[in-house]
Amino acid sequence: MHEVTVVTWALTIAFIIGLLVFDFFFHVRKAHVPTIREAATWTSIYVSIALLFGLWVWFSMSSRYGIEYYAGYITELSLSVDNLFVFLIIMSSFKVPRAHQQKVLMFGIVVSLIFRTGFIFLGAALINSFAWVFYLFGLILLITAGNLLKPESDEDDEESSEANNFIIRLAKRFMHTSEHYDGDKWFTTENGRRALTPMALVMLSIGGTDVMFALDSIPAIFGLTQHTYIVFTAVAFSLLGLRQLYFLIDGLLDRLIYLKYGLAVILAFIGVKLILHALHENNVPFINNGEHVNVIEVTTEQSLIVIVGTLIVVIAMSLFSPKGKALTVIKNTRRHAKQYLDTAFEADPAIRERNYNGLLKEEDALMALPPKGRELIHDEQELLNLLDEAHATHDRYIAANPDRYADGDPTAGRDRLDTDAYRAALAHPDALEGANPEE
Repeated sequence: MHEVTVVTWALTIAFIIGLLVFDFFFHVRKAHVPTIREAATWTSIYVSIALLFGLWVWFSMSSRYGIEYYAGYITELSLSVDNLFVFLIIMSSFKVPRAHQQKVLMFGIVVSLIFRTGFIFLGAALINSFAWVFYLFGLILLITAGNLLKPESDEDDEESSEANNFIIRLAKRFMHTSEHYDGDKWFTTENGRRALTPMALVMLSIGGTDVMFALDSIPAIFGLTQHTYIVFTAVAFSLLGLRQLYFLIDGLLDRLIYLKYGLAVILAFIGVKLILHALHENNVPFINNGEHVNVIEVTTEQSLIVIVGTLIVVIAMSLFSPKGKALTVIKNTRRHAKQYLDTAFEADPAIRERNYNGLLKEEDALMALPPKGRELIHDEQELLNLLDEAHATHDRYIAANPDRYADGDPTAGRDRLDTDAYRAALAHPDALEGANPEE
């Protein structure tokens, strides 16, 4: 195994910390919502840094370690994108203002890097001392893959469970908490008492979930390489740039409806690979009398092909799936309606107006769905109610602010989804299939 010098370790850690510090002071410190252009630019920069680092590993250490790094980086990045779904649920549950979501994500990335680094060195120590750990890691990955294939729980139940994990319940039990944000402060004074703000609680929630993420991701990458330096750098570079990626693919997160199935295949594959490796290196007395088992071993090159091929297939299936497109439009419309209606989430009139215009665009997309896609709206009673309430709220706001809209409602004349027609159609379910209630 190629030995990495202390100087190389020190320079690598300093470089990673430097990128995090740069990111905080130049992008996160001042609260703002990144534009698509900003998010795309910095996402491409961080991905390029990660890919260039892989080339350095390839030529300075060997092609073998270069392939291991790329396989680990792609796997960890895929798992990190899946984690963004949970971050989105948590921030929606706590109604984190859009401008402050960067700080929450930055905190999550730093905490995740700390936890995963600890698990990496613990995992490396266990592997060096106990070969049977490969059996344990393989079993963990197979269980995780099985959990990914479970039916999705109700969205409200999911939000409730993610937002009220064990750490949050402890914080609420032993400390005074506030229901209101005070900028990005962790503490505020409420009724003369010092209290934790929702910003502190959401960061605690993110930190708690990071522990669970680390328990899944570290066994996965140890299934691809046992070189501690490669494991650490692949994990670190997969986390850097995750904040920018969140804002870049925010509207597409719901579109990747088959991603979890792809991750299940990848994790199960790596789990089997680990168990095969454990059998090959076996020294457990009750398995083949402690002798190695003559089984095939999966190479890193084969692993990389399976990982990349699986991701290409599930991403393509998700992006070209009519059902995926319809579900994305429905979920985005519901989320935008909730954001517009919740003044505690965003009270700035200009931002709320932009949210309403975004909601109208989502509504246009709903009306443009093909018949099969529109059928999914029939089960969305909450969505229909939210749209009616959002339009009524907007109309009241226009009437109450005549000076702001001297020329009248700028959105007047825009087509709106005929919610009454969909409700009427629910009374005649036999006529729903393939029909458009608005016709």
